[in-house]
Amino acid sequence: MKQMIVHSTQHMTRMALLENGKLVEYAAERDQQQGLVGSFYKARVINVLPGMQAAFVDIGQKKNAFLYVDDVLHPHLEKQPAVKPSIETLLQPGQDIVVQVRKEPRGGKGARVTTHYTLPGRWIVFMPFAEYVGVSKKINRESERNRLKGIGERLRRAEEGIIMRTVSEDQPQEAVGGDLAFLRAQWDHISRRALSSEVPALLHSDLSIVQRFIRDAFNPERDELVLDSAKAAKEAEVFLDDMAPGGYKPVRLYSGKESILTAYGVQEQLHRGFARKIMLEGGATLIWDEAEALTVIDVNTAQYTGGASLEETVTRTNLLAAEEIGRLIRLRDTGGIIIIDFIDMEQEEHRRMVTDCLERVISKDRTKTHILGWTRLGLLEMTRKKARHDSTGFAPAICPCCGGTGKSGNWHE
Repeated sequence: MKQMIVHSTQHMTRMALLENGKLVEYAAERDQQQGLVGSFYKARVINVLPGMQAAFVDIGQKKNAFLYVDDVLHPHLEKQPAVKPSIETLLQPGQDIVVQVRKEPRGGKGARVTTHYTLPGRWIVFMPFAEYVGVSKKINRESERNRLKGIGERLRRAEEGIIMRTVSEDQPQEAVGGDLAFLRAQWDHISRRALSSEVPALLHSDLSIVQRFIRDAFNPERDELVLDSAKAAKEAEVFLDDMAPGGYKPVRLYSGKESILTAYGVQEQLHRGFARKIMLEGGATLIWDEAEALTVIDVNTAQYTGGASLEETVTRTNLLAAEEIGRLIRLRDTGGIIIIDFIDMEQEEHRRMVTDCLERVISKDRTKTHILGWTRLGLLEMTRKKARHDSTGFAPAICPCCGGTGKSGNWHE
C-alpha cells in the first residue's frame, strides 16, 4: 500500500510518498516557484553555435535555454537523416520556435529544451509529431504489449505518436481513447496560444507535484492520500474525479495536533535518509558523497558480523546495502553517474545476487535508471536521469566556510 502525505503551508507544498511505512520519495514546491520541466514556451533563437551543434533560445528566464541538434531533428529515429545536418541549416537567429523544457536550469546553466513535445496523461504519453506507438518496457506479457500497440495504432492520427504507460496494462480502448482526446485538446490549446503570443511566452505549465503524483503513480482503488489542508484536499478530489472517475474516496484530511510529517514519521526518515553517513540494520553503514554529476556510495561492514563466514557476512551486508541504496537513490532523487563501492566478494554468484537485488528495488522508480555493471576495480556503475531540482525545502545547506568538504580553506603556519 502506498500513502501520499501532503503538508501545505502558505508558501510551500511538501509531498512524501510512503510504501508500507517507508519513505521512498520526497519533493517540495514553492507556490510561486513551480518547476519548469514539462512547460511549453514560445521562444526566440538568440545564438546558433555550429561548433557545439546547438542553439541558445530565449524563453524569458534569467539564462537562455540550451537546444541541442538532436532535439530539433524528427523525434522518430527512423525518420532522421543518416548524416546529422548542421544546426545552422535547421535554425536561424531571430527565428521563433515552440520548445518544451526537459531539464531544469542548474547552477550557471540554463534550462535544456526540446522540440520533441510530450504530454503525459493517465494511461498514455501523447507526442504530436512522433509517428509511432511505443509500449512501456515494464509490461512483460507479449500478448498485452501487442494488444496495447494495436489500440495505439487504431487511435492515433498519421503524424501522432503514443507511448502506452505501465498503468495502461489491461485498460480498455475507451479509457485510452478518452485520455488521448483530452491530450489532443491540450495540444490544440498550446498551438493556438503559440500563434497569438508574443515572444517569449509561457504557453503551458506542467501540473503541481501533488497532481503529477496522482497522474503518474496513484491508484485510487488501493492507495491513500492524506493532506492537512482542506483547500488542497478539495482540489485533489476534483483532480482525481476528473482523471479517474469511479466513486473512490482515497483522500483523507488530517486533523491531528502535531505536524502531519511528524505524525507519519516522515521528518525522522528525512533526517536519516539525507545524512552523509547512513546506518543499516545490524550496524553496517553507507557513506554518501555527491559532486555535481557524480555520486559515490561506500559500503562498510562496520559493526555487522552476521554471517558464518567472511564471504557470507560480506554478501549479507551488500544485499542489505543494495536494498537501502535503491530506496535512497529514489528518495534523494540522485542523478548522473552513480558509483557504488560494495565490499569485495569472491564469488560471481554473490555479485549477481547484489545486482539483482538492486535492480528489483529500482524497478519501482519512475525515473529512468540503468545499471551498467561491475568495473574492473569491483565497483558497481549505474546512471540515473534527473530533470528536476533537488528536493526544495529539505536538502541540507552547504557550509559557507568549507563549501561542504569538511575542510577549512584557511591554512595557518
